[in-house]
Amino acid sequence: MIKSATRRRSETTDRITLCAQKLTDEQGLDGFTMDDLAEAAEVSRRTLFNYFPGKVDAVLGLFPVLDADAVAVFVAGGPHHDLVQDLRALVVPLLRTELMERETLARGRRIMLANPRLIARAHECYSEISAEVVGHIATREGPTFAALRARVAVSVLAALFDSALDEYLVDPEERPILVHFDESLRTARSLLGA
Repeated sequence: MIKSATRRRSETTDRITLCAQKLTDEQGLDGFTMDDLAEAAEVSRRTLFNYFPGKVDAVLGLFPVLDADAVAVFVAGGPHHDLVQDLRALVVPLLRTELMERETLARGRRIMLANPRLIARAHECYSEISAEVVGHIATREGPTFAALRARVAVSVLAALFDSALDEYLVDPEERPILVHFDESLRTARSLLGA
């Protein structure tokens, strides 16, 4: 069966990012060139630049985008008619859990903490998608729902994912990361009385 162009592009993107992360982990962000990355990912230099403008973007990979259908359901008050659960349903697909193997996540955590440029760029991307989600909350909840509440809700979800990641990386049972995310979410709701 011939793979679709979209699927091939996605696989190439993921392969480049994986190679960029491995090279960064082994040699540091400044320890390899784009030519080294192209060779490791088995693509031409030209192809590499068609996918990513530079090393930092290659290491971070493509930031996911919200699904338009999921946004429409969310803005309409669904799918659960509970803001927190509906936010979970909206953002969980962004996490691309099918790619979240323990080793990959541990490597990602290591290279992020070791490279301030990666942290700064990741924060820019997070800020963009966070602002988008805040906008969708405002549309859903209306003008009486304070913007601060929406920003806090999004920030709390991000913090819960970070907590879930910590738990996942040390879980001897190796339960899926979404199990940890849901545990963190339940714990936060219990603590905050929500």
